[in-house]
Amino acid sequence: MIGIIDYGMGNLKSVENAFCKLGFEVFVTAKPNELDRADRIVLSGTGAFEGAIQALRSQGWVKKIKTAIRRGKPFLGISLGMQLLFETSEENGTHEGLGIFPGKVTRIPNLKIPHMGWNRLEIRKESDIFSVRDSNDNYVYFAHSYRAEADPAYVSASTFYGTDLTAAVERDNVYALQFHPEKSGPTGIEILKRFALVQPKSLRRVVSLRKPTYGAALFFGSYYGGYVDSFPRH
Repeated sequence: MIGIIDYGMGNLKSVENAFCKLGFEVFVTAKPNELDRADRIVLSGTGAFEGAIQALRSQGWVKKIKTAIRRGKPFLGISLGMQLLFETSEENGTHEGLGIFPGKVTRIPNLKIPHMGWNRLEIRKESDIFSVRDSNDNYVYFAHSYRAEADPAYVSASTFYGTDLTAAVERDNVYALQFHPEKSGPTGIEILKRFALVQPKSLRRVVSLRKPTYGAALFFGSYYGGYVDSFPRH
């Protein structure tokens, strides 16, 4: 069962319809407690980072999201939903995100924005939802003015728009896409299908959400449930 988080930002119907057409059970919910019945979770959205993160906090989503991730449930962030998973955003000031991925969200530099339209997806590493065997002629649909400055260790795909932009990141049971797979034709639908078939991760290897202590964490990493985060925070 796939649960789509409705926190009041973005058209979620197209994401729901895409999963339904693939034959998967899916529901959209505005109630955090209903996430308990989902075995896979999607966080999508459009609009500004500040309003979105405030909505997640005020509506009680943050604890539920982090608990689900700790338990190994496959989690997919889409567009703004990807950006919210980073530590901070510089959109209209500096705002703290969910901190699942180290890094920050910044304005796309020196180019016409928004970056809107079809761009080629460059697969950077093998993953559950991408394969390096996939054709490099895959094009997906983007609509954004801000980009994630991500640790290369987590980048699973990129695209070129005057400069290399992070198109997707992955960390254990958490996957995130800057583009809109539900609007990206067969390529995007295949990505959603692969996510829907991902099996929950073992509790021995899930994302660490513990903030590292300066010094010790920098050299030895932070430990949670067997997962060692060896990358320094930004």
